[in-house]
Amino acid sequence: MPDTETTTPAAPEGVAMPPGSPHHIMLETDRCTRWLGAEVLTANEGHAKLQMTIRPEMTNGFDIVHGGMIFTLADTCFAMACNHPEGDEGTVTVASGADITFLQTARVGDTLIAESHRVAQAGRSGVYDVVVTRDGATVAVFRGRSRTIPFSREGGSR
Repeated sequence: MPDTETTTPAAPEGVAMPPGSPHHIMLETDRCTRWLGAEVLTANEGHAKLQMTIRPEMTNGFDIVHGGMIFTLADTCFAMACNHPEGDEGTVTVASGADITFLQTARVGDTLIAESHRVAQAGRSGVYDVVVTRDGATVAVFRGRSRTIPFSREGGSR
């Protein structure tokens, strides 16, 4: 087998927040979202909107976007909607489960927009829907179930 050099693509430098957009504490150290190159369009409690442009390293063997990339974009949007942009001292809201339905494909150069809304909240549990679109057409629908748990930045969750 011939020697081949493989390189890992460099992650984009940061998560883009347009001027005037609210800050979201989750993104301060979120390396995955930085790698995605996701741009935050809206970050409010209960609602978030992100966009991401598909790069070659995000595709699968069929030269279409890997489903995991769409899921990750939707999951990030869900997490932002679940958590207050300034954080909540002593707790964090995480996924307790999620599912996604893929309706269309996307290709290199396509820009996907994910938008999440809270559907229901009861105590520490919530349900959020995320719709991922390309040029107004629905690419995927994600439903996330959340749970608020104790959390310390120094010690993590318990």
